[in-house]
Amino acid sequence: MRRALETPKELAFEAAKAALDDAGLTINDIDSVVAVTAPDAFDGVHMNTEYFADGAGAKGKPYMRSYVGGGSGVFGVINGWYHVASGHFDTCLVVAEEKMSSALPHPQGAFNAIYDQFLERPLGVNLLWIFALEMNRYMHTHQVPMETFARVAQKNKRNGMDHPSSQSGISGDFTIQQIMDSEVMAWPVQRLMVSPISDGAGAMVLASEEFVRKRGLSPVWIEGVGWNLDTSYWTDRDLYYPRYVEKAARMAYDMAGVTDPRRDIHVVEPYDPFAYKELHHLEGLQLADKGQAPRLVEEGFWDRDTEVGIPSTPSGGLMGVGNPIAAAGMMKVTEIFWQLQGRAGKRQVKREVRRGLAQAWGDLMQVGTVVILGK
Repeated sequence: MRRALETPKELAFEAAKAALDDAGLTINDIDSVVAVTAPDAFDGVHMNTEYFADGAGAKGKPYMRSYVGGGSGVFGVINGWYHVASGHFDTCLVVAEEKMSSALPHPQGAFNAIYDQFLERPLGVNLLWIFALEMNRYMHTHQVPMETFARVAQKNKRNGMDHPSSQSGISGDFTIQQIMDSEVMAWPVQRLMVSPISDGAGAMVLASEEFVRKRGLSPVWIEGVGWNLDTSYWTDRDLYYPRYVEKAARMAYDMAGVTDPRRDIHVVEPYDPFAYKELHHLEGLQLADKGQAPRLVEEGFWDRDTEVGIPSTPSGGLMGVGNPIAAAGMMKVTEIFWQLQGRAGKRQVKREVRRGLAQAWGDLMQVGTVVILGK
């Protein structure tokens, strides 16, 4: 949610307190804290991790920061899982935060400086036109019409209308034509197919089985985690397929004992900063064959109210709720948690859900992170 007044520390506090209250715990029950927050250029705060610590409840506790760009919100949960699974901690509070509206200059101004100074930086790199290249490659490889991408944006913006934290002005009942007629940012990327600049935070409490049983809590279990780091040289990869997502997914599937993802995953929150990326990622997650995710959109296979398909992005996602980059993946994990507990309200999917998947992606277009949750 766009929060113009709160500082990053205050956003972290609000999210952490909400998570603790929901679990019926206090900060004294927490043994360790994982922070997920962007580099200084994004939040506009020097030594952001240290500044952010007390707001995240880390005072006097073991504290670690995770950051892999847009993949961070999911990777922070993975990091917290390892804290507890190691046996060193009974509980871990994972707090993810991003306040992009306060960054000066805009975070996009930092991106060109982090690419290779000889091969990529002279091109004047920014994310929009890199993604325009990737979208072009994907749509031409599989002959996907622009209207299909517009349907993804339409689906997510409608779903976002039912999310209590949806950023003002981005969710709504848009027509395909309205989306198609929106401003071209860098062809073929259009404004209503792109997530906005956002401020926001999210948090989750992770606990050991022994702690959960002792306290009589009703948990959702983390069944599998996976991540993958591909080469940062995006010019060396065929952009039509996210192999880093496939490798991360296979790692998580192996851990969770998932042998047939299309049968065993009942709801999915893929990372959707651009309309085409949801389809791109659904294929990487092995939930559709290469080039088939767009065809399934037309059939309503990914709709929230589907009873035979796999509901995708029932929350509204980054296009329908907002994209606070470091916290966006956390939003995906919390949505799967609520879906599995039957607490998603108007967003609750119609089909029975016993296992769900949250996925995020980021850094220099080469990080895949996946968490599988189950009842």
